[in-house]
Amino acid sequence: MRLRARKLGRTGIAVSPIGVGAMSFADFYGPTTEENSHAILHAALEAGVNFIDTSDIYGMGRSEEAIGGFLKARPEARDQMVICTKGGIAPGPQGRVYDNSAAYLETALDASLRRLGVDCVALYYVHRREEARPIEEVVQTLQGFVKKGKIRSYGFSEIAPSSLRRAAALGGDLAAVQSEYSLATRAPELGLVQACAELHVSLVAFSPVGRSMLTDHPVSQAVAATLPFLGQNPRFQPEAYRANRALSDGFRRLAAEMAVPTAALAIAWALHQGEMILPIPGTRSVRHFQELLRGAHLTLSAEDLARIEAVLPKGWAHGDRYSPSQWAGIERYC
Repeated sequence: MRLRARKLGRTGIAVSPIGVGAMSFADFYGPTTEENSHAILHAALEAGVNFIDTSDIYGMGRSEEAIGGFLKARPEARDQMVICTKGGIAPGPQGRVYDNSAAYLETALDASLRRLGVDCVALYYVHRREEARPIEEVVQTLQGFVKKGKIRSYGFSEIAPSSLRRAAALGGDLAAVQSEYSLATRAPELGLVQACAELHVSLVAFSPVGRSMLTDHPVSQAVAATLPFLGQNPRFQPEAYRANRALSDGFRRLAAEMAVPTAALAIAWALHQGEMILPIPGTRSVRHFQELLRGAHLTLSAEDLARIEAVLPKGWAHGDRYSPSQWAGIERYC
């Protein structure tokens, strides 16, 4: 069954309803190999999934290099894949620095293009906003990259609806906002989902299966404790983890009753929240990718959606979605 394409913002670029979040290509959730990442990209192409999302910070370029290696091995994929990447986070002596200056972003973009082995990307995001720099200035910089032919459109990651509206007011080639959005993280419904729909901007939803909690086989708390990100994440600390695992068991039972993988049901729910929603699950497993893909083929009735909401009502998840240090650079809103 062919996937029904969605549009990337107002660009007219047709993308698959789900994409591949390539953070998993850089050991974020455990070790992987470039060969394994290529297998996932191959499976994606075979299934008609063309939306590929990465960043220069994922493995300090490793994720982009894996995608670039795949494109080199399969040149025909260059015309099939819609490649998106991000910049704006720089390593500094005291940790990460957010730099949205024109000079830094162009240097970062040029390096990303070299690693990917392409002359232009479909979408370039500012990964984190530099708080002191007006977003209007950053939009001008990004629009300049469009004019130079280095990017076709631009977006922002983890910004507030108010910032989105300021960026959109300038016109131009604003195409997307990326934000965590899933049955476990409903904060975008406090204005971001609505603003994206109103402004015809895609909402690219990362972690749509709750960092594994909305799958048939959530990462164990013991394994989570060994991973740099999940080891600090409040939702994967022992007490919160036990509560989240118990509550999400009801969602797994519902998926079993519906005879679908739990991850597929989570993806289907996200897609049913609006035509502008583009989930980008990440995985290190071709088998899991196939489960995620099933979600793009599911049609949920009003009754199905009500049953899902009954099992996982808004606010069910225990623990904040980020630790204090993980919140750095992210715009909160209410």
